[in-house]
Amino acid sequence: MANVTALYTGLCAILIIYLAIRVVQFRRTKKLGMGTGNDLFNEIRVRVHANAIEYIPIALLLLLVAELSGLARMWLHFFGSAFLLSRVCHAYGLSAGKGGAHMGRFWGTLISWVVILVLAIINIVIAVMAM
Repeated sequence: MANVTALYTGLCAILIIYLAIRVVQFRRTKKLGMGTGNDLFNEIRVRVHANAIEYIPIALLLLLVAELSGLARMWLHFFGSAFLLSRVCHAYGLSAGKGGAHMGRFWGTLISWVVILVLAIINIVIAVMAM
């Protein structure tokens, strides 16, 4: 069973829905069916949601493979929680920085990339050692 990945998948899904609700609320107030209406704040909300959609699946897939391959639960929780925190920081930073530079955006991106790269390397090592 992949209980650890199930936890972080659920938490990331809640984050994605929260970010989607922010987009829908903004579109409803501006009476937009689609797109951003050339509004910077709506464009930022759309990108925050899209960025989460772009990064979360690969990180969760890597976490799942690592869990199914037997990586210790402590490490799975470390990577899962670090990644979830990074996505929250990124969403906050991109929003608060109004699309520009912000420490939350910087650290959120950096930590996301590090978690993805380390999990990728762990999975490659596990796969090669099993050959």
